[in-house]
Amino acid sequence: MGHPVERTSGEAAASDLPPGQRVQRGWPVTHYGPVPKFRPERWEFRVFGATADGEKRGWTHEEFTALPYATVVADLHCVTKFSMLGAEWGGVPARTILDLAPPAPEVTHVMVWAEYGFSSNLRLADFTAERTLFATHKDGELLTAEHGFPLRLVVPHLYAWKGPKWVRGVEYMTADRRGFWEERGYHNIGDPWKEQRYSYQEEPGDGPEL
Repeated sequence: MGHPVERTSGEAAASDLPPGQRVQRGWPVTHYGPVPKFRPERWEFRVFGATADGEKRGWTHEEFTALPYATVVADLHCVTKFSMLGAEWGGVPARTILDLAPPAPEVTHVMVWAEYGFSSNLRLADFTAERTLFATHKDGELLTAEHGFPLRLVVPHLYAWKGPKWVRGVEYMTADRRGFWEERGYHNIGDPWKEQRYSYQEEPGDGPEL
């Protein structure tokens, strides 16, 4: 099955679902560990690692929310087999961060870091995809704390675990390494259209070199 055609409304057909998924009405809360307390005066979004100039970059919450705002209509596919279709996500495109804090030419992957040391690795091509977004809003309303406020990453073409809640920064990497769930048996890439759920399904080249 190929990837579905992008929709421009909240309506979607079950035929657009990746294999093994079911349509979910509403948005269940799924996460590991407690919901962090948001302290705006201490919050900072950081970009570090293999940056083009070798320097770190940071934004306060006020500075980050002042960055250019964009919206995308996209589905969310959870590895637990529910899919929420046609949501409107609002926030800062990942490409904006890349423009403001460019990676070095040799960067191939990023690690997205969140509260409590949670992490998720992505290929640079997935991070730079047009609809990859650091979301602050869903359907025109601020995210709730349970759903990732003040910031979560949305990567519509991958399973939802690849877009962490409560994001705090991005590390540019010149080689791949596994994030939190990837170290615990989940697939290193996580393409729902290929049903890449677990690490035992990985083929050569899907994961970091040992």
